[in-house]
Amino acid sequence: MSPRRVPGTAPGVHDGPSAPGPELPAGVYQVFDSAGFEIDAPLFVISVAAQLAGMHAQTLRSYDREGLVSPGRTSGGGRRYSRRDIELLREVQKLSQDDGVNRAGIRRIIELEAQVDALRARAEELADEVRALNRSLHQSQADAANAAANAIAGLRRDVVPWQNTTTAMVTWRPARRR
Repeated sequence: MSPRRVPGTAPGVHDGPSAPGPELPAGVYQVFDSAGFEIDAPLFVISVAAQLAGMHAQTLRSYDREGLVSPGRTSGGGRRYSRRDIELLREVQKLSQDDGVNRAGIRRIIELEAQVDALRARAEELADEVRALNRSLHQSQADAANAAANAIAGLRRDVVPWQNTTTAMVTWRPARRR
């Protein structure tokens, strides 16, 4: 099951899967996995993250220095990796070892994937906006139809508009020559 996006709550600032956090700006979403846990919450210390990603902690530090995977930081400066960071570490490892992509190539791939994600999110926002505008349009059309029906119902029935109803036919005959 794919992650679900929930607008309006801050990542990592809740007591469980259903407790909301503080309000976020419009367009910022909190993403949950199928179990209901937020995937961007910085939970794992570097040793646990390294074990989950299947690599050495020094490799994680190297990736952080190079800007490939930048984990969250505690107030004391310690690294805290989220589930999304772990997935990214696995992807970097796969690209590097299995596909033979160098680190500059990996960085570019990560940047392009981030752009695609941002564009998808923007497209979703625009689709939401279009749906809202369509709902508003349909409501306006319904309101206009109701107003027209009320206006027609309010007209006086005893007043009939005047129409010229003559149906006389006029023919022209040229004068005869004498």
